[in-house]
Amino acid sequence: MTFLPNPCDLRDLRDLPGCTTVVALPSEIDLSNVAGLLDRVMSAVDTRSDRLRVLVLDFTATDFMDSQGVRLVDEVRHRLQPEVRVRVVARPDGVATRVLELTGVRRDVPVYGDLSEALEDQGLGPGLD
Repeated sequence: MTFLPNPCDLRDLRDLPGCTTVVALPSEIDLSNVAGLLDRVMSAVDTRSDRLRVLVLDFTATDFMDSQGVRLVDEVRHRLQPEVRVRVVARPDGVATRVLELTGVRRDVPVYGDLSEALEDQGLGPGLD
């Protein structure tokens, strides 16, 4: 029997120095799992709300994403406290980057090609993967 992961599970959730939390998203984001992903991301945010200043949404392992991924980014942004900044990480040649670019999300949220770039922009330095 093949084990299939829950499509609403986050791949990884890490707290880094500088009040930064990295949320690694699954390989597919669409209508079937976006509500569950939003709940899980916001639950992670809520448990860190007193110290969270930067939330990094990591799409580097996301191989399929439709407009629901854009909805996820937008909903997370609007539910966060005003002082919390959102950063997105997505492979430059990946589908998530293309979707974020086509829908105009890139003009509202910084999108980085890899996690180290997003962390360096926060003054956290390299090597904190």
